[in-house]
Amino acid sequence: MRKPSTIETSPLASAVSTAETLTVLSVSPLQEDHLSVQSIIDHLRCMLFKADDLPSALSLLHQHDIAVVLCERDLTPVTWIDMLENISHLPHPPSLIVTSRLADERLWCEALNMGVWDVLAKPFNRGEVIHSVKSAWQRWRRQVPMPALAGKAIAAAS
Repeated sequence: MRKPSTIETSPLASAVSTAETLTVLSVSPLQEDHLSVQSIIDHLRCMLFKADDLPSALSLLHQHDIAVVLCERDLTPVTWIDMLENISHLPHPPSLIVTSRLADERLWCEALNMGVWDVLAKPFNRGEVIHSVKSAWQRWRRQVPMPALAGKAIAAAS
């Protein structure tokens, strides 16, 4: 039986609006990936969503304005390319960061040329993850119209 997607927030996340909260979706069939991301970004004002596969991730992406997606390279039977294709159709597409134990130059070039924000090697380097996630979030915030975010924050508060 497949585990349901989960949402975890840092203590500061509930005290700020959606426009100020770093929203991250970790997509991986590996629980250790979610735990590693959580431990790295735990000190940030963030809301971490977790999904084990593409359908669960897409469900969360349609329910929430998620700014950054960290996606495992292989989501058998699909890949990060399927994630990229699906998020490109969203009204406010998140920045996509691909993660892989085999993060070589070939993957990096292919991913960046297709529109991915970054590629991160596993095991994760704390500084690289923080830098990549923050810069991806800043890029997303520049592209998202602020009235749209304010409206979602007001709707969520009611």
